[in-house]
Amino acid sequence: MVCTPRLNQDIMLVKDLFVQDTKQWNVTLIREIFCDADALRIINILIPRTEIEDTMAWSGIVVRKEDGIVVKAGVITNSNITDPFLVEAIPCKEAMALAVSLRVHSLEVEGDLKSVIKRMKATTDDSFLKALTTRKPSCFFAFACHFFCLLVLILCLYCSNIVYNVVAMKSEIVDISDFGAVGDGTADSSKAFLKAWNFVCSREIENGVRVIFVPENQTFLLHPVTFNSPCKAKEIKFLIMGRIISPVSPKTWEGLDQAKWLTFYKVSGLKIKDSGEIDGRGWGWWNQSCRDHPHLAMIFESCKTSSLGQVRLINSSQTHVLIRGTDGFIVDHVKITAPETSPNTDGIHIISASNIFIRNSIIGTGDDCVSIGDHTTNIHISHVKCGPGHGISIGSLGRSGNVVQVQNTRVNTVTFKGTTNGARIKTWQVGKGYFRGVMFENLFFNSVKNPIIIDQNYCNVRGACKELETGVQIRDVVYRNLWGTSSTEVAITLNCSRSVSCTGLLLQSIMLKSSITGKNVRSSCINAHGAAIGVVQPAPCF
Repeated sequence: MVCTPRLNQDIMLVKDLFVQDTKQWNVTLIREIFCDADALRIINILIPRTEIEDTMAWSGIVVRKEDGIVVKAGVITNSNITDPFLVEAIPCKEAMALAVSLRVHSLEVEGDLKSVIKRMKATTDDSFLKALTTRKPSCFFAFACHFFCLLVLILCLYCSNIVYNVVAMKSEIVDISDFGAVGDGTADSSKAFLKAWNFVCSREIENGVRVIFVPENQTFLLHPVTFNSPCKAKEIKFLIMGRIISPVSPKTWEGLDQAKWLTFYKVSGLKIKDSGEIDGRGWGWWNQSCRDHPHLAMIFESCKTSSLGQVRLINSSQTHVLIRGTDGFIVDHVKITAPETSPNTDGIHIISASNIFIRNSIIGTGDDCVSIGDHTTNIHISHVKCGPGHGISIGSLGRSGNVVQVQNTRVNTVTFKGTTNGARIKTWQVGKGYFRGVMFENLFFNSVKNPIIIDQNYCNVRGACKELETGVQIRDVVYRNLWGTSSTEVAITLNCSRSVSCTGLLLQSIMLKSSITGKNVRSSCINAHGAAIGVVQPAPCF
């Protein structure tokens, strides 16, 4: 949604937005100039009173057509900036990336930011930086192009005190089309993408950012490809504005690893984002045996401090995103979809990973929206819409008789609609080890078959596996503030092992009803031990 500013004047410094005598924001003026959402954000920013706060900055970006119609507008806040140079360098970098994405043909720079641009130009393909002008010093610069007029307002605090003896936040933008990628949807662009990747990885920019740009309104066919480290850049941005598609025919994978399509291996500081789409076109595999499917669309293996944001992923042959052996990964504002009937098309699968955040996303597939495997710790899932699919599953764990280690998982503010399961934990009897420290909180269920389920006797065929004396220990699991409707009679299932019981379970403020008028729901427990606090409906069976 475009937040349109009500600007009667184009340039304004931050100091003009607050009353100098009282050091308070001029709320009336701010509300006159900015739309409501941005005005509220500005008013809530603390006015600088210390030298540290003086290094905060924020930029307003306004994109207009030649006729003045606003195409894009908003305020970007940059806080916790410890170096005064970055006050201008960070918004400058953001604006340059936006300019390239809009196919800007020329650039005009005014004021203090001219020095920032000079430093960034040193390692940037500056074909669009044609006009660098010197005018009266101020805190703004503008991009001019044939079809768009982009005005970037750099509203920086005490900009006259900017320090120029620090070189930072340089960037280099690489368009994959310049390396031979063809966006017609039929030509294989795998080698071109790899060339762009290797070019970016081989060049070093001190404190720099590499940007690989996939242009909009084009479709790029990629055969199986792996983007490897080492990379000299500390940060790589993969801006996907176009569409990336997989080959349809399974024959493409003959002689190759069928478990891979797009793989990022041992990469640090990777940020994949923007408004593009990644289409696995998996329907050629769905009618085959699951063992013959390539497992994944995107693999992030042994990566560090990386993220995936804003893109759409659709129709993977199996799992859409695998996060494996990775520490520090964020999935934010991602949409993942596949038909409800597509087999094993998990949205996101996490295994042998730590410090993973999945948030603000919509996932609807033929399997788990999110599944969490073995050797995981500090997994946070929040503000997710799940459905159709099999819910959010921790497991299955211990299938091969291995020692399980899973702890510190939090699932918060998730909506389940029409899913097979809601909050699910599943382990195999042959497994060993532990599963502990999990919280399911603020979950809403809309006609879910098994809203709450622990199955410590998971098996290929339900009820067909012989009972064993081994099992994964499940303890310290909290269910708090869960409500909604169940499409089956048993809304709470705690099916624990008779040999290794579930302990430390807590049910607090649970309200589940039947989605069928006139029907009641109930709880079912086997060797489950815990407590209930507050209203719990259906009644607990501890």
